[in-house]
Amino acid sequence: MPSFRLSRAGVLAAAGSLLLAASLSPAHATAESFGPLPPHNPYAGPDGTATMHGDTGSSDATPLPGPGAGPLTSKRIALQSACPTILVGADGYPVALCTPIFTRVPTAHLLDPATGASLAQLSIAKGSLLGGVYAYLDHRDRLVVVDGDRSLLRIAHRRKADGTWELYVDRSLSLAGAVPEGDAVTGLAPDWQGRVWFATGGGVVGTADDTTGAVRTLALPEGERVENSLSTSPAGTAVATTHATYLLTAGADGTPVLSWRRAYDRGAARKPGQLSHGTGSTPTFFGPGDGSDYVTVVDNASPTVSLLVYRSDTGAQVCSVPVLASNGSGSENSPIGAGRSVFVASTYGYPYPAVPESAGPSVPASADFTGGLTRVDVRADGGGCDLRWETSVRSSAVPRLSTADGLIHTVVRGSTVSGSDATSLLDPYYYTQIDPGTGAVTRSQYLGLSSLYDTLQMVGSIAPGGVVYQGTITGVVRIAAR
Repeated sequence: MPSFRLSRAGVLAAAGSLLLAASLSPAHATAESFGPLPPHNPYAGPDGTATMHGDTGSSDATPLPGPGAGPLTSKRIALQSACPTILVGADGYPVALCTPIFTRVPTAHLLDPATGASLAQLSIAKGSLLGGVYAYLDHRDRLVVVDGDRSLLRIAHRRKADGTWELYVDRSLSLAGAVPEGDAVTGLAPDWQGRVWFATGGGVVGTADDTTGAVRTLALPEGERVENSLSTSPAGTAVATTHATYLLTAGADGTPVLSWRRAYDRGAARKPGQLSHGTGSTPTFFGPGDGSDYVTVVDNASPTVSLLVYRSDTGAQVCSVPVLASNGSGSENSPIGAGRSVFVASTYGYPYPAVPESAGPSVPASADFTGGLTRVDVRADGGGCDLRWETSVRSSAVPRLSTADGLIHTVVRGSTVSGSDATSLLDPYYYTQIDPGTGAVTRSQYLGLSSLYDTLQMVGSIAPGGVVYQGTITGVVRIAAR
């Protein structure tokens, strides 16, 4: 790993930030009642930890509480890999899907729930940049992923006779006949019949039944790419392309059928801090009824993006609300959705070390990372939406709402230069709790300094026991109460 030397100014800035973080008292929030989360999918693992975005509805919310009041500890588990996906099964064992810095070969790690150390690992055939990112745990705690050879894998774990652990492929189904050569699966999730829905970067959406071997596909309009994952609910499967949002259902033989399509303003070009020219959202199901009344994404309009909310059943637009207007306006993150509330974090200007080959140039070429987080509520009568608050917090991870403790959990990126929005390899990082009622930071804990702790807009997962596992560009940080 590269070594870093911190300047005197950087030391002073980091020390000042650390003192500020230490002065913030632990949260004493009264948990706001947000209403139901999306329905539990019987073919996925526990709600809150089964998918990158918590559940198959991609709510980015969890029924589990984060670390309680009192001192916190944090530990960096160095895996020499970027670890965007950390999931936890019913057995309590975290499974991380990581991409090594040097080989770029996706690797699954089974982690020790007590320490976060890697107990076992398994390499997966290399695919696209986003391949090996989106995956989920099924109802038997198996990691479901599509590898670079276009095979649908279910990866299980077990303890061997000598007491050590192993990860192994429990089931495999080739999708080579359905996924064109040169294309790759971007996202996948199960539906309520146990089929695995998948979408490719090139715009092919399909279902796969790895018990019967049946695979059925539908090609979306030419030129539309899928650069984020998909989401499922009893209403259907939501997919966002670089041009439009779709809701699909399955025909009698499993073939995807279009229920509705809604185009959005994709802007003139990709923005800095985004990975594609289009929405950065995995569609989010949410709502006060059964938790999937609505589906939402953020568009890519210039200069200000809008939160778009649709009715899941008809696709009727509930509202279009400009968000993140006070700073650079753009988001690569899936919104949080719970009850009638949606939370959107800005990634405008975030310095990614690489973008997909299909991303195209950004306009402007670069920008400072100013940050931003906002809350929008759907009105009780479903007749529109209202902007509740907007802050300039510099969230460097996908935020997660806990409906148990009533807090938003994320990691905030500081700066080595006081008052500056510029980023550097020496920036400090803080685990942060935010009051969803006001947007105010209620608690902050220093994690570390430099790119070793860069969370790169990846998701943190809250595990049972109030433990947070946060992926970084070099491994995982485990955060827990002492």
